[in-house]
Amino acid sequence: MGRIFYRPEGAWVGDVIPFFAEGKYQLFYLHDERRNGIAGETPWHLISTTDMVHFCEEGEAVSRGTRTNQDYYAYTGDVIEKDGVYHLFYTGMNPFPAFIEEGKPLQSVMHATSKDLKHWTKHPEHTFYASGGMYERHDWRDPYVFWNEEAGEYWMLLAARTKTGPDRRRGCIALCASTDLIEWEVREPFWAPGLYITHECPEVFRMGSWWYLVYSTFSEKFVTHYRMSQSPNGPWIAPNNDTFDGRGFYAAKTASDGTNRYAFGWIPSKTNSNDNGDWQWAGDLAVHEIVQQEDGTLKVKLPNGIDKLLNQIQPSHLYPVAGDWTQAGGELACKSFESHSFALSESPMPDACKVTFKVSFDAATRGCGLMIRADEEDNGYYIRFEPQNNRLVFDRWPRQPQGEFQWQVAGDKPYEVELERPLSLEPGRDYEVKAVIEDSICVVYIDSLLAMSARIYNRKHGKWGFFVTEGSASFKEGRLFI
Repeated sequence: MGRIFYRPEGAWVGDVIPFFAEGKYQLFYLHDERRNGIAGETPWHLISTTDMVHFCEEGEAVSRGTRTNQDYYAYTGDVIEKDGVYHLFYTGMNPFPAFIEEGKPLQSVMHATSKDLKHWTKHPEHTFYASGGMYERHDWRDPYVFWNEEAGEYWMLLAARTKTGPDRRRGCIALCASTDLIEWEVREPFWAPGLYITHECPEVFRMGSWWYLVYSTFSEKFVTHYRMSQSPNGPWIAPNNDTFDGRGFYAAKTASDGTNRYAFGWIPSKTNSNDNGDWQWAGDLAVHEIVQQEDGTLKVKLPNGIDKLLNQIQPSHLYPVAGDWTQAGGELACKSFESHSFALSESPMPDACKVTFKVSFDAATRGCGLMIRADEEDNGYYIRFEPQNNRLVFDRWPRQPQGEFQWQVAGDKPYEVELERPLSLEPGRDYEVKAVIEDSICVVYIDSLLAMSARIYNRKHGKWGFFVTEGSASFKEGRLFI
């Protein structure tokens, strides 16, 4: 169990269902033990926190059913309070024959209630399914419930699919309505843009005068998106950058204490705990703080609790390994217009730490940034600014074990494309970088604008440093904290 990115002993964190109550963030999550190597056989567990660092484990909140129950798998949902009673809505699915229709398991919305968030009474009689005339009955999951003051009723959003159109674009967000949280009317889709296979973990919330729709997809990209509107009825506008993070942060849902709002997602593990392995379902909890801009768009930053946790500065001195570097007044600079240059720390990095610095570069620079767990052979992980491409990318060397021939080094994969983050880069401007590293996880924040989460399995040890490729860059106030 890490002290920064929560993961339960002997299990993994799946979808998080955050809810603020009793002065704490109550984080329900799908507890995945991957029994017999199978992911997704999950009950709900509960942890609570006030600072995103210290977590109190409350244990199992909603158990799985048996082979004869619809909720053999208890999947994602939502929690809402009404008149002193907490209502929990979740997805029930059962893969056994009695619960299969047209060769596929049915999904349903199920209901439970509680007075204390810890002890829940299930109400299987309240279970309901998709309307076969309007929606596909096998995709009916991830209920999210909120009170629509304008309509005077509760609205439930669901990850669903329409019955017409190209198969990979039938995804929609279904709408149900209720006045008592028990009887639900299935209505026309809340949003059906004809873009994706489905819209997982849908959510709507309001900040100031703006409404936001958050959902996750896996067909075009494996990522959490958001849209914005002046009304809960839309139209829903897509901002230029409609994501909080990349492939390394999924199924994000948000919660607020009335002042701050956070996005809670999970950083997926990889097969065999290897950089070259496939991304898996579930992983470690990750939290981004959401920052609303003047134009209504949303950015993310490192939560203050994590920032303050890593506050012990460690003596660090960087020495040039390649290229000509100058150092003065806490600034390390390099002009490397025709080559690749880098400088490394004298001491190796701790397993858990935070690296902070500011970087600026000239317009012709092809690449520059941070090296993690690196050595003098230029092996390591790279957080690379690419000014000419207006993006931040994650790279590693070696990218894969070399094959039989010299050229078999994955040179056709210049970075991990699924982690790429769009970022408008201006020459001469200082960009503040905060990189949080713990064991196999690295999360990088740029200027309270965006985040990029990644896995770093294969290289367990190494130094940190800076690099410049065909250009000129300056690094200021480079520090390492534990």
